[in-house]
Amino acid sequence: MDTIYSYSVNTINGETISLDRYKGQLLLIINTASRCGFTPQYAGLENLYQTYRNQGFTVLGFPCNQFGQQEPGTSQEIAGFCDTHYGISFPLFEKIQVNGQSAHPLFNYLKSAAPGVLGTQSIKWNFTKFLVDRNGAVIKRYPSMTSPNMLQKDIKNYL
Repeated sequence: MDTIYSYSVNTINGETISLDRYKGQLLLIINTASRCGFTPQYAGLENLYQTYRNQGFTVLGFPCNQFGQQEPGTSQEIAGFCDTHYGISFPLFEKIQVNGQSAHPLFNYLKSAAPGVLGTQSIKWNFTKFLVDRNGAVIKRYPSMTSPNMLQKDIKNYL
């Protein structure tokens, strides 16, 4: 059986890493964008990370420009925006695609493991979230409008 540990990704600084470095942690994986109506969720995501990281919780942010061209910047611009506006300290990764033929294999796995409404696999918008257990299995998918604060009960339950 596949887990997220089967995949490698590029950090926002261009370093290729295996997601197995996060073994044993509860993860929240999100496709993000800097110019979206949901962008203020960065503050709540950082708060979750700060609140629960010492208990084995990590947020992983994957910028994506597929929805309304709301993440047009370079990796440096994205990192600078996240730091300046939200003080983001959780791991960010290089911009990726989450849908279509060029979708990153990690997101293809996440979508198949936790389909959306009516079994659809496509991600509908920025800030779709996937909660992944400490063994690398996808627990749940949350739509964009689910605020980070609304995830606390599930995070506490799985920590």
